Amino acid sequence: MKYLYRIYQLLIALPLGLLATIITALVVVIGCSLGGGHFWGYYPGRLWSRVILWLLLIPVKVEGHAQLEKNQSYVFVANHQGAFDIFLIYGYLGRNFKWMMKQSLRKLPFVGWACEKSKQIFVDKSGPSRIKKTYEDARRTLQNGTSVTVFPEGARTFTGKMGNFKKGAFALADELQLPVVPMTINGSFHIMPRMRDGHFVNWHRLRLTIHQPVYPVGQGPDNVQATMQQAYDAIQSALDA
Repeated sequence: MKYLYRIYQLLIALPLGLLATIITALVVVIGCSLGGGHFWGYYPGRLWSRVILWLLLIPVKVEGHAQLEKNQSYVFVANHQGAFDIFLIYGYLGRNFKWMMKQSLRKLPFVGWACEKSKQIFVDKSGPSRIKKTYEDARRTLQNGTSVTVFPEGARTFTGKMGNFKKGAFALADELQLPVVPMTINGSFHIMPRMRDGHFVNWHRLRLTIHQPVYPVGQGPDNVQATMQQAYDAIQSALDA
């Protein structure tokens, strides 16, 4: 079955996935250029993510949608197991949001262009002024009523285990007094771990667990630390062994 799946990837999933990626990127760029970035910056990407997972025959299970309020802005934080975290969250979170993503992703063909046009937030750490601009962009997004999604580990895991969290997303939520929503991803590491980028995809189920929002109980360093610890514990509690 493994080799049949690889042949299927080469002959069907890969060409159709590339075509879907190019079409989606062009739709996003054109739609955002004509206006309506709130719609075109999210819904085509959501459909694209579902198509990619559908083409690769990967089943998805989502738990916890009922935890979220309809018109509330959130700072979503999740563990970062692998490249397929993007498709899982974008396709199945069910909330309009902007990504906070690495600056290097801007260089991806078509995808980087679409992300730039749709006002995704690139995290540029090349200097204090660039870091400041990153957080100004995120602050503006949240104040406009849209949520943001962050991987607080900063990079994909090499081992499948969750790493330490960085404080940036939690400090932003603290400043704006917004709830943080922890999310646990399971299965992505088995599909394509970081050290297997560019290799064949391994079939594995994906599961996204949306936990209860963590609301601020104050403001300042103590609240940042407490929120970060609560989010870490929540995500860890639903990770597969």
